[in-house]
Amino acid sequence: MSETTETIFSKIIRREIPADVVYEDDLALAFKDINPQAPVHILVIPKQPIPKLADAQSQDHQLLGHLLLTVKLVAQQAGLDNGYRVVINTGADGGQTVDHLHLHILGGRSLTWPPG
Repeated sequence: MSETTETIFSKIIRREIPADVVYEDDLALAFKDINPQAPVHILVIPKQPIPKLADAQSQDHQLLGHLLLTVKLVAQQAGLDNGYRVVINTGADGGQTVDHLHLHILGGRSLTWPPG
């Protein structure tokens, strides 16, 4: 997949598709998942498209760190003081359905292990 391939997330970044945005900065966008799997289910995506975690390169290390710090900030803003889970699905077997790296923040209830 090339960086120019369109995804639903590309359209959300450009505001061509509406989303319930809860956070945005120059590098990342966070919005509520339209099919929540927990009372709080927020996606954090990089504005620079990376199809999946397995495609990330060493030059992406600052962006990847920024995404994790964004997760922390968004989780705090969402009031997830009792904890939350961060999930990155990678590839078809990993359950990835949109070819644009995204981090799921799941919280608002006790989560069980193992997942899936």
